[in-house]
Amino acid sequence: MAFLDGAAVRPHHAYVLAGPEGSGKSLAARAFAAALLCKQGGCGECRDCRLALEDHHPNEFHVEPEGRDIHVDTIREEVWTPASRTAPEPGRKVFVIREADRLSPAAADTLLKVLEEPPADAIFLLMSARAHELPETILSRCHIVMFTALSEPFVVEVLTGEGVPDVRARLAARLAGGNLGRARRLAVAEDGLRFRDAAREAVIHAAEGPPGALDAAGVVLDAAAAYKKNLKAELEEELAPFLDDRGRPEDAYRGAIKRIQTRFQRRERRAERDYVDWVLLAVSSLLRDRIASAVGAEATRMNPDLPPDERLSVARAARGLAGIEEARAELAEDLNLNTRLVLERAFLRLAEIAA
Repeated sequence: MAFLDGAAVRPHHAYVLAGPEGSGKSLAARAFAAALLCKQGGCGECRDCRLALEDHHPNEFHVEPEGRDIHVDTIREEVWTPASRTAPEPGRKVFVIREADRLSPAAADTLLKVLEEPPADAIFLLMSARAHELPETILSRCHIVMFTALSEPFVVEVLTGEGVPDVRARLAARLAGGNLGRARRLAVAEDGLRFRDAAREAVIHAAEGPPGALDAAGVVLDAAAAYKKNLKAELEEELAPFLDDRGRPEDAYRGAIKRIQTRFQRRERRAERDYVDWVLLAVSSLLRDRIASAVGAEATRMNPDLPPDERLSVARAARGLAGIEEARAELAEDLNLNTRLVLERAFLRLAEIAA
């Protein structure tokens, strides 16, 4: 962050923010974008800063994968074209490309052409947990900023500093695996732990044997579908700053509104799969806690507010843990898999040693 603070004064045209998920890349990108767009260099209070910190500034352009990859048409429409045009509002244009390692070969080539001859008013921020997979031709044209995984004490300190009770902060930090953004959502959202409730219910079903494993898969899918349905309200909140008193789009912000709607549509397509992963992560934490309790490692339990499920033997918990993590890896790698079948197979691993 100190490097980016200095870079905001005389920025290079492109940066790669590299580091594991949850290491603070998104937070840093928002703060850096605010500093680049703010007329005072990042005061944190003006309209430019407020909008940038919420990813809503008209001069910000966000790109992320559609499905597995970032396609060439996306780079042409959301980077190439706006980079060559006048910014919607006076000042710089900031392009934020998330999961940049997922650029298709054609998309990477198109982006490279922009980076080779960048417009004077454009700054590009590429974010990646696997920066080594980016083409060397792109890396060579960017300043690389490395981020390391956030420690649990640091995440807890941030959350408690924001007014989150200590126990809630520690629970959120452990469940989020050091991912500050996810931990914050878990800690402050009214239904932040609902996915863990779904995980507990799924484990209870799977513990009953193979028939229960099929029910467990249904519990996870139903919870994910409900989460997706509730996203509509969030879209309305994001659009509100750009509508007039009658709720109609203001002409000056039609471009920003279209970008918000496009990002929402992509997020909505991924929402169920993302939520499934959250539930499976919680299932893993519950199974791990059973193992930790059995071997006398109570202090390392991820859910200190819940007693371990004594109905599960250590062998079943270990076997189930392996199956759940395999399912998470499969679903993250291939978006075309049948989610229900993957879940049923994972929970059958947990159920098949039923007494």
